[in-house]
Amino acid sequence: MDTKKFLLQENDIPRAWYNIVADMKNKPMPPLHPGTKKPLQPEDLYPIFAKELVHQELNTTDAWIEIPDEIRDMYKVWRPTPLVRAYGLEKALDTPAHIYFKNESVSPIGSHKLNSAIAQAYFCKKEGVTNITTETGAGQWGAALSYAAKTFGLELAVYMVKVSYHQKPYRRSIMQTFGAQVIASPSMSTKAGRKILTDHPNYQGSLGTAISEAIELALQTPNCKYTLGSVLNHVMLHQTVIGLEAEKQMEMAGEYPDIVIGCFGGGSNFSGISFPFLRHKLTEGRDIRIIAAEPASCPKLTRGRFQYDFGDEAGYTPLLPMYTLGHNFAPANIHAGGLRYHGAGSIVSQLKKDNLMEAVDIKQLDTFEAATLFARTEGIIPAPESSHAIAAAIQEAQKAKESGEKKTILFNLSGHGLIDMAAYDQYFSGDLINCEVTDEDVAKNLEEIKDII
Repeated sequence: MDTKKFLLQENDIPRAWYNIVADMKNKPMPPLHPGTKKPLQPEDLYPIFAKELVHQELNTTDAWIEIPDEIRDMYKVWRPTPLVRAYGLEKALDTPAHIYFKNESVSPIGSHKLNSAIAQAYFCKKEGVTNITTETGAGQWGAALSYAAKTFGLELAVYMVKVSYHQKPYRRSIMQTFGAQVIASPSMSTKAGRKILTDHPNYQGSLGTAISEAIELALQTPNCKYTLGSVLNHVMLHQTVIGLEAEKQMEMAGEYPDIVIGCFGGGSNFSGISFPFLRHKLTEGRDIRIIAAEPASCPKLTRGRFQYDFGDEAGYTPLLPMYTLGHNFAPANIHAGGLRYHGAGSIVSQLKKDNLMEAVDIKQLDTFEAATLFARTEGIIPAPESSHAIAAAIQEAQKAKESGEKKTILFNLSGHGLIDMAAYDQYFSGDLINCEVTDEDVAKNLEEIKDII
């Protein structure tokens, strides 16, 4: 009988996170202070983030950063996660490719986001912080951080992108179940939110807007720090537990991936699955393709420009070297709310610039078609975000069928879609549409930020 699931034991949970920057020949350019335009120093970030997270963010030399025992103990609640061979999907596609997926949807809140939420809440608590703030797009990060905050006795305020606040009310309910305060963004509770609503009264929000509001609240609240679910280096670092486990599991399966795929918003789950495998390409020259699958409606890697830009809409964050559509970019109201972000993290941007990875953009209807096929063949209803990776994996499996090559494909199932059924309802009723960005819109936004430094 062929093995379906490849399972590790709790003792196999990684003991250190992998810091890919240490192995990169071309390091990412430094983040810049938004006022002085000079490289950031650790003390510049201390008012915003816990000090240990700042040190992780700026660490360019240590390839391995030890995971504290308290965090590993919390990881045991759901880690290690299964690696699954998608036999049903392979059969439906009639492909010679072997398709595997890392199932991160088994976490208590249904996504990979808890890997970093636990770590960030722990380091905040260790520093004596009592309150934390954050933003969330589709609600997966907010749900994860609300669980982590409650675990470590922290008070949490979440600015949730307004369109998702209304599209996904049960994600909001999850956050409230764990005691978080949830505010639809843009809101009237911050200067940044009030300005945006004054200029655009019907604006449905973006991650950039929600970040601005969360940072503003953190800076105004005593004993409070800001936490982030994607984009920054320390978030990518925490997520590498995904790929480090997958390495061991692929060995159990007797295979090594030719292609590794993750959906892409800011980069958290993509980096988590891909960076440990990319390590072998950087250090050993191993031939492996790494693919980021982003929405056609928010195509920063495929159609954006590499330059310094703000990570938020109001300009509160450091200037980051990134592929960006412009921090003023207003993404379409697609259901993959976690991918509606204007820029890519600096590590991923440098890797893309150096041609060490690829990017594809996927239309919304194609993601739901792929999601439906996956659900009917593998029994798991995926989140709209994860469905971008599934669609890209299907594309690669179909190419393998056309060429007759036996390819081994690994993708990250970063979350389930059981709280996204309203989106599926719209898909089955024919009410969903493809939302694509015109070249004129991209050019206009990029023109507005060309002189940012």
